[in-house]
Amino acid sequence: MPLLEVKDLNIHYHVQGGILKAVEGISFSLEKGRSLGFVGESGCGKTTLGMALMRLLPSNGFISDGQIIFDGEDIRKKNEEEMRKVRWQKISMIFQAAMNALNPVQRVGNQIVEAITTHSPLLKKDEAFKMVKNLFQLVGIPGDRIKDYPHQYSGGMKQRAVIAMALACKPKLIIADEPTTALDVIVQDQILQEIKGLQEEFQISIIFISHDISVVANVSHEIGIMYAGELVEYGNTEEVFESPRHPYTKALLSSYPTLNGEKNMLTPIPGETPNLMNPQTGCRFFDRCPNAISSCKINPAEWVTISPTHKVLCYQCGRDCGI
Repeated sequence: MPLLEVKDLNIHYHVQGGILKAVEGISFSLEKGRSLGFVGESGCGKTTLGMALMRLLPSNGFISDGQIIFDGEDIRKKNEEEMRKVRWQKISMIFQAAMNALNPVQRVGNQIVEAITTHSPLLKKDEAFKMVKNLFQLVGIPGDRIKDYPHQYSGGMKQRAVIAMALACKPKLIIADEPTTALDVIVQDQILQEIKGLQEEFQISIIFISHDISVVANVSHEIGIMYAGELVEYGNTEEVFESPRHPYTKALLSSYPTLNGEKNMLTPIPGETPNLMNPQTGCRFFDRCPNAISSCKINPAEWVTISPTHKVLCYQCGRDCGI
């Protein structure tokens, strides 16, 4: 049985003027020790999805339909007190802009100790500090920096400290929302390699959320491409990269530079994302798609199986039109 299974998940927001349909009909599964990456433009619903898995949506957000089965239990059926026992102990999160997530007036070590003792109240503080020192060693922070304040850390060290906090209670699943944002490419690569090493060592499942498809490809076994609240392509990372089928996936890959192969001009994606207050019936990528036909606008897109580990949501693909 998968560690995490999401079925037909819909997430909406109450906003001025009506209901914004942020995530629609998303389904996926994640096995123990595997990593899954979600990629897409800002506003496509990636972070909303991650927050929903933790049941941490803002007050105007709600799950309107679907299931979130984690470790055999439906998270949607748990009350807030039950969810407090799940968060950090079973599912933890590296939040977006994690470098600013640390409390500036508390020592870094104390903040991680607090997370540990909250879930293990019988654990003595000196034992918790020993655990933090071991975590610092794992993520590459010198042990003598445990009493420093966040402003005394570099950006990379803050990121490592937040990763240590995410590992503190030995969760089964970590949701990493833009875990390397604002870091230079060298530190970014170091952080990603450390996350991969920790995942292999402790058999943790990880969900990576990023707008950078190259980052996700480097760390994920499977990848999901999101556009305007929908999952439009999903599968083994190598298959999706080597044989992308959805026009949006192709557009994303064409908009990023590569160090290998022929050097070409980058191709921007024209237009803007659709209004999710009242999305059209057909393909949401219709107005920006170079291959669109009139039928795409009115006919719901269909899931097409490319291989046992690769599928695409596309009306034309369902009719063998060669996209």
